[in-house]
Amino acid sequence: MGVELAPLPPRPLPLNGRSGVAIMLVVAALWAMWLLRISPEELLPTRGGLAVAASFLSRAVSPALTYESGVPPGTTPLLGKALLAANMTVTFAAAAMSLALLSGLVLGFLASSAWWSDEQGGGTRGAVRVARTIGPVVYITTRMVIAILRSIHELLWAVLLLAALGVSHLAAVIAIALPYTGVLAKVFSEMIDEAPREAAKALREAGASPLQVYFFGLIPRAFPDMTAYAFYRFECALRSSVVIGFFGFPTLGYYIAASFENLLYGEVWTYLYVLFALIALMDWWSGALRRRFVA
Repeated sequence: MGVELAPLPPRPLPLNGRSGVAIMLVVAALWAMWLLRISPEELLPTRGGLAVAASFLSRAVSPALTYESGVPPGTTPLLGKALLAANMTVTFAAAAMSLALLSGLVLGFLASSAWWSDEQGGGTRGAVRVARTIGPVVYITTRMVIAILRSIHELLWAVLLLAALGVSHLAAVIAIALPYTGVLAKVFSEMIDEAPREAAKALREAGASPLQVYFFGLIPRAFPDMTAYAFYRFECALRSSVVIGFFGFPTLGYYIAASFENLLYGEVWTYLYVLFALIALMDWWSGALRRRFVA
């Protein structure tokens, strides 16, 4: 009586999902380089470029403590100006995030399907019927608004608002707040929709209305993740506030650009180190708060 041999395991395909994606990315990169006529020789710096880079990097170990050019008497010291610019950077970011958080929470609620699509066991039948009727319309409309806000970068928003409002602090704040509103609304709505449903189910079975289920059963479960993400976006808003300075607003970016254009590399590194310290401080502070909220 012959011994039955176990079937051999199937031979893996030469191209699985990951390798296929990797090959597609490589092909797309090569096609983009050919389409843009990018030559590898362009990556090699010129002799003049190497000299500029060496001059700039050499000042990293010796940032300026005083101005490298003549300034009028009574001018704020360099370090004082850097700290004032850092304060303006935080101010712009905080103002923009305040608007973005308020708007993002409202749009996140409207873009969430949890308040109308879940099986509603509580509340009046009329309220449930109205929610299920208007819910899909509000959901789709809000998602479209969020997509528009997210698709336009803050730099483009800044250009548009500068043309409409001029160089004003309001224009800079709104330019940062608009795309951040879209991002926060999208992420908040997804966090709420993916939150655990045990508490919400218990509230529905107890006869709670759809809105009570949403605000007392889902929001508390998603709140730690929403808080952590909001702090992360605030760190991003700080960097956006710096970039807005290149348009003439008095953040660190404005003074970095002005010093670099005048070849004052020591001053550039002074402002950069202040920026590094600011980001590190905010990262430590937000991390401590995140651990407190999550715990």
